[in-house]
Amino acid sequence: MRLDKFEMERLQSTWENRVKYNLSESSVHPMSPRELVPDPEFLERLMDAPLIYNQSNGTDELRSAIAAFYPGATLDHVEVTNGGSEANFVSIYSMLEPGDEVVIILPNYQQIWGLINSFGMAVKPVRLHEELAWAPDLAELEAAVSPRTRMIVVCNPNNPTGAILTAGEMDAMVRMASKCGAWILADEIYQGSERSGLTTPTFWGKYDRVIITNGLSKAYGLPGLRIGWIVAPKDIIAKTWSYHDYTSIAPGTLSDTLACIAFTPAGRARCLERTRDICRKNFPLFRSWMESHGSLLRMVEPKAGAIAYVRYDLPVNSTTIVERLLKEKSVLVVPGDHFGMDQYLRIGYGPPPDYLRQGLDLVREVIEEIRREMR
Repeated sequence: MRLDKFEMERLQSTWENRVKYNLSESSVHPMSPRELVPDPEFLERLMDAPLIYNQSNGTDELRSAIAAFYPGATLDHVEVTNGGSEANFVSIYSMLEPGDEVVIILPNYQQIWGLINSFGMAVKPVRLHEELAWAPDLAELEAAVSPRTRMIVVCNPNNPTGAILTAGEMDAMVRMASKCGAWILADEIYQGSERSGLTTPTFWGKYDRVIITNGLSKAYGLPGLRIGWIVAPKDIIAKTWSYHDYTSIAPGTLSDTLACIAFTPAGRARCLERTRDICRKNFPLFRSWMESHGSLLRMVEPKAGAIAYVRYDLPVNSTTIVERLLKEKSVLVVPGDHFGMDQYLRIGYGPPPDYLRQGLDLVREVIEEIRREMR
């Protein structure tokens, strides 16, 4: 089998820990164990915990804690994975066969696009529209969904735009899926990172054929724990668990333990408010930087996530700009090419303010140099 190259992951994996300024991340500056667990006695006990093979689908304690956020779900509706990426992979791997028709709303995290392309599914893209504030055209979506559609894939809140579907748009997707019996795969990993403080509603409970993927990497600011999860009907979770046996087998023991802390009421409040506070405080800095470029740069302001999807008015390929930033300034951002859309850059605004300001200043230098070269 030939796998499509996961361009964005390869770029980030190669450079994110080597550059001086990493503005490619879609989450805020990560928490430390001491920030997550302010109890020094607990941390000391953790150092003595045996590094056993963990319960392969996640401990009962963790799965019960996750299930509590999904009305009507029990621990048997939850599969814990190594990050949201594995949750997406196992969901696609277990639910789809070559030739199955999949409607995917784009732009989106390109992992799922790459997988369904590589696995031989029939892919039908439906694009969000910038002129609609990155909302879907529901008539276009309805035209794409057919009696053969096996799955509709959506990321909400969206990566890379930070847009959030309205209740009406979510209901319309459910109606379209139910008409043909399609599954909805909803990647909700940015849920909880809204600057407004209002948590984006989940697709869970709106329809009996819903699969949710999520994780601690984005809204919780805990990417290094590599904890993700799938929430789905019990029979689907039993199936995904058997497929998980062929991938990473189990989440890490210490990660499971620390994730349980993140899911306590106090831990969850601490994580989510920290993320939202960083986004609220950093975004005015980012907005001012955007405005300083006049009409050269524009964006639809993101509602969630520490990311902005920036359109630029220069006749230069987005990957070319990113390569110049890497080579000349040691700055990493994500090119729109990695979302199938040139003339855009995805820029993370979640780092500490001074670091963010310095990185953005270097991006400005390259943009200004390119503009001078174009004259």
